[in-house]
Amino acid sequence: MFPKTLEYHVAPAVNSFIDWLVVDHAVFFDAVSAGILSLLLKVNRFLIWLPWWSVLLAVALLGVYATRRSLAGLFLGLLLFPIGMFGLWPMAMETLSVVITAVFLALILGVPVGVLMAERRGASLVLRPLLDAMQTMPSFVYLIPAMMLFGLGKVPAVLATLIYALPPVIRLTELGLRQVPQAVEEAALAYGATRWQLLREVRIPLAMPSILAGVNQTTMMALAMVVVASMIGARGLGQEVLLAINRIDVGRGFEAGSSVVLLAIVIDRITQSLARRWEPPTR
Repeated sequence: MFPKTLEYHVAPAVNSFIDWLVVDHAVFFDAVSAGILSLLLKVNRFLIWLPWWSVLLAVALLGVYATRRSLAGLFLGLLLFPIGMFGLWPMAMETLSVVITAVFLALILGVPVGVLMAERRGASLVLRPLLDAMQTMPSFVYLIPAMMLFGLGKVPAVLATLIYALPPVIRLTELGLRQVPQAVEEAALAYGATRWQLLREVRIPLAMPSILAGVNQTTMMALAMVVVASMIGARGLGQEVLLAINRIDVGRGFEAGSSVVLLAIVIDRITQSLARRWEPPTR
């Protein structure tokens, strides 16, 4: 047994720090919560407003554009049909709104951070251990700070999903920029390109396959978080899975779980195919 004399607990200090944040910076956290909730509700209302057949049609057309194959695009559109057949269409749109909001915020934050890490080696050395810790930490842990600072509901669910899904887009943005051939950069500089022009017109376009792969991974991780986030009020398909587990309702869990899988397949295939479209043609 570990000796009692060597024990030291940081829990009181952490609790005091959280209390200080919540009490002294309540206005800031209220503003962040209001902004995220406003964005989330707009996305959710739009998805609910869309007729179900128009969503299937849009997915099919996007699938055709991404994969360049008509049958593949049609198949991706039809994959969403069982979700409506199970009576889970509104919940699926609610889940999708959380994923879209979290991924949108992850891209706004992640791509610039990835660019910074690629441009400044010092920033990469500082942030890389943090990203390692974020990727190795169990997903349930992310619920704790989100819940402590924002309570229960959709906003902490979005924030927990955002933090969990953020590292891939940062890492793959940095990787893509670092893999741009040195000869191409030197040629652009020789033709008089500024550092900003080099980044905007040469490095980022050539790094787009890697950046879009990061978008794919971030989206998949956000979708994987929906069941966990339902524990703090995310609702949607995750809540159905959680209720099925609590009630040992295998059929209900199968329908909700299958719906999550179908959403994941559709999103994964479309984002992967879009990433391939940016790859340079091979000779």
